[in-house]
Amino acid sequence: MNKQIAILGASGYTGAELVRLVHAHPNMDIAALAADRKAGQPMASVFPHLGHLDLPDLVKIEDIDYSNIDLVFCGLPHGVAHDFVRTVPDHVKIVDLSPDFRLEDGEAYEKWYGGPHKALDLQGAAVLGLPEVYRDKIKSARIAANTGCFVATSLLPLIPALKGGVIDSDPIIIDAKSGVSGAGRGLKEPMLYSEANEGFNTYGVAHHRHMGELDQELSKAVGKDVCATFTPHLVPMTRGMQATIYAKGDANAVRAHLASYYADEPFVHVLAEGEVPQTQHVKGSNICRIAVFADRQAGRVIILSVLDNLMKGASGQALQNANIMLGLPETAGLGIVPMFP
Repeated sequence: MNKQIAILGASGYTGAELVRLVHAHPNMDIAALAADRKAGQPMASVFPHLGHLDLPDLVKIEDIDYSNIDLVFCGLPHGVAHDFVRTVPDHVKIVDLSPDFRLEDGEAYEKWYGGPHKALDLQGAAVLGLPEVYRDKIKSARIAANTGCFVATSLLPLIPALKGGVIDSDPIIIDAKSGVSGAGRGLKEPMLYSEANEGFNTYGVAHHRHMGELDQELSKAVGKDVCATFTPHLVPMTRGMQATIYAKGDANAVRAHLASYYADEPFVHVLAEGEVPQTQHVKGSNICRIAVFADRQAGRVIILSVLDNLMKGASGQALQNANIMLGLPETAGLGIVPMFP
């Protein structure tokens, strides 16, 4: 019998991606879709590209019957999931796409998100949802806290490189770029076509929310405090994300280590020497591509990491986590070949 799935926040970009993925999943059925502001509407009126699918109408979150639900994808704004999780029966597993359960320390959460962590008693049931690092813990977790998209792009090369001792922990510089869909579907003036098109904008300078997550995970990787320099940029494309990372290390050693670490991983591909990854080569897929180059200064390395921010950076990774939590093949529903051009 297929697993029964509920998707909360189904009127957003990540919600639409989850509908697309789960609908085609061989072992899952969509049992409920929720979006409070769009409650009562069919998905076809919210996302016409999904109009041909046989989907339940959108409902309010509190109207979902969880008695037969196996797993919930929670795509709610930060600060909301803390209260929501308490209302969900214990038999239901949760993949949370918000940042509410990513940070293990309450003070760190308050620093980066401007309010108290309201569910610290539940934090122990959560595991950061980065399968390539925490797969074994995710298997038995009640809550998988999907990583941020910038964080996934950065951590996939950095954590194994740090654990393997092939790069130094200081300095680490992450210069990251995201397509406009990373800001979500809500109306925001800087995201208007006339303001974002043909522009290159830097934001969150020296204080972006993902820094807390990066600090936590990079520090855990080496067992001491690590504080990377991280600067995000908005580029005028719909999908795609790239992190250009600068560190101390030998390029050949870093490339060899990452290639070995990811040799059996289905979604992370380490490219051969000289190959350059591009966002359009992963568009629409759950794939992350990584390349390693020697800097012109000896002893320095440049790492390039690209993924689709709505897929491996969000909904695709969420489905990967759900497969693990439900005991399904990890690649189920995710064998999507990148779209090109």
